[in-house]
Formats: sequence, C-alpha cells, structure tokens
Amino acid sequence: MPLPERALIRRIQDRVGRNRLVARGIGDDCAVLRLPREHEALITTDFSLEGVHFRREWQSAECSGHRCLARGLSDIAAMGGEPIAAFLSLAVPSDLPQRWVDRFLGGFSALANKYNVELAGGDTAQSPAGVLADVVVFGSAPRGKALLRAGACPGDRVYVTGKLGLSAAMLEQLRSRVGKKIDIFPEPRIAVGKWLRERAIASACIDISDGLSTDLFHLCEESGVGAVIAADAIPISRASPSANRHALELALHGGEDYELLFTAPKSKRLPKVIAGVAIASIGEIVRGKPKMQLVLDGTTMPLEAKGWEHFRARR
Repeated sequence: MPLPERALIRRIQDRVGRNRLVARGIGDDCAVLRLPREHEALITTDFSLEGVHFRREWQSAECSGHRCLARGLSDIAAMGGEPIAAFLSLAVPSDLPQRWVDRFLGGFSALANKYNVELAGGDTAQSPAGVLADVVVFGSAPRGKALLRAGACPGDRVYVTGKLGLSAAMLEQLRSRVGKKIDIFPEPRIAVGKWLRERAIASACIDISDGLSTDLFHLCEESGVGAVIAADAIPISRASPSANRHALELALHGGEDYELLFTAPKSKRLPKVIAGVAIASIGEIVRGKPKMQLVLDGTTMPLEAKGWEHFRARR
C-alpha cells in the first residue's frame, strides 16, 4: 500500500534536484518560475495511463517513470528548448506496493536530474484502478527562435535522429509473448534540438512519438507541403528479429521512439553526427499539402499516416 499523501509528498521532495530558475517549488500553492532574459516559455503536458502507455507486468517501475518524463522532455527538444521544471500528478490504486512507487519516482527523478529539471509541483490521488501519471514540463527558448512544425519548404531535406522501430518491435514481442521483458529508456534529444536552433539549421521540427508517418504528416500539414521519403534511407533498429519489410513497417508507424524529425534547406550542410547522435537524410519536402509518398524498391507509392491516434478504432 502506498504511503499516506503527506508522507508520499515528503518522499517525492527528498528526490528532487534544484534548478536556479525555480524560485519556489514544492511546498506552496503554486510554483514560482523564472525565465532567462529574452526567453519565452515552452509548456507541454502528457497523460501516461496504465494499460495504454505502459503495463506493470511488461516493464519495470523505473522504466515507466523514465518514459513518463521522457515524453515531455522530447517535446521540449523538438522546439529547440531547454527544460527547467516538471510537474507530476500521480494517481495510484490503494493496493499498489510503495516499493513500486519509489522505483517509479527513481526512474523519473534520475532522468530529471540528468537534465537539471526540478520537480516543482504536482498532485497525488488514489486511483480506483491502475496508475495514472499526468506530467507537465516547463522550459524556455530565446524569443522568436523556438523550432516549430510550420516552416518546411519545397526542396528542403528531411532528416531523423537515431534509429526507429525499437519500441514498437519490443511491444509487439511482449504482446505475442515471444520475447522476454526488456526495458527501453528513450533519450530525449535535448542537445540536438538546441544545436539545430542555435545554428538556425532546421526549418521545421517535431519529435517522433506517434510514428514517423503520422508525425511527418503533422509537420507537412502545419507547413502546407508534401514529402517524398526513401525507404532504404530510414535508419531502422535491428534489435529485433523482424523481417526487413516488417521492420520497415514498425519504423514507419510504430511510435514512441522519441527521436527528432526535422527539415532543413539543401544549402545547410549537416554533419552525420550531432551531439553524439547519428543524423540520417531520408527524403525531401515537395509541393502538395499534405501528400506523402514512399519510394520502395524503385516504386513510388502513397504513404499513409498509420501511427498512433487515440479513438481511431472507434470511428
């Protein structure tokens, strides 16, 4: 059984690091945050629900805590921002062991401390069934310099960081009960986003949370353009025994990779590695909102957005 609420809050306080831009964190009715001079606030929020975003029997509590915060930090990275503070509202069932809660907070706070993010507030509650974590992340970017989904132009190259498809491959194995439980700790690409913003390289940017196809569609829709992607240029994770064609499907539509997808003019020369992360050129922006195409084995075909979308199955 979890600790009583006030004791649980004290336990959370003991784990948090400090950030100089948080004037007042846990302990008052509101947090008091400062912005660096000439910066604007970046604010993002994400639900993580047991049975939808994670399952206790499939991943460790540390992994669940890490991933709950990684989602928000990845959004800050996609804007080229720097994270400052996080807010965690955590609802847990009465029969949940306190050890699980402690381990969840350990995974959450380890990632927060790595990026100097202070846990500045939140809430706790008893859930009738399952764990629910609502995470708000607060960051900043220089005024008028945040990377946006809008801004891609015909002729721009399309890039992604890292490798795609690993989370989807592991989830598929767990669902089929073929593989063993494996924890995956995605790394928010904060340094890459900041590098792109500081050098005014990216014309548009988004993080890959719902799948490459869906997030590319979002970027094309906001920019009023289309895109042509080369299947053989997509950096696919080879950590699973999936066949090549199936691995491509997972990389295109799987989601939860938390890599960055961005565009840049052809005139901008990009290194193959930024902040220790591999960068791959996978296609080109074209005219035709928001039409997407995939070139596979020499054949050009429509690319549909088949990544994650809540409520889609009910339509």
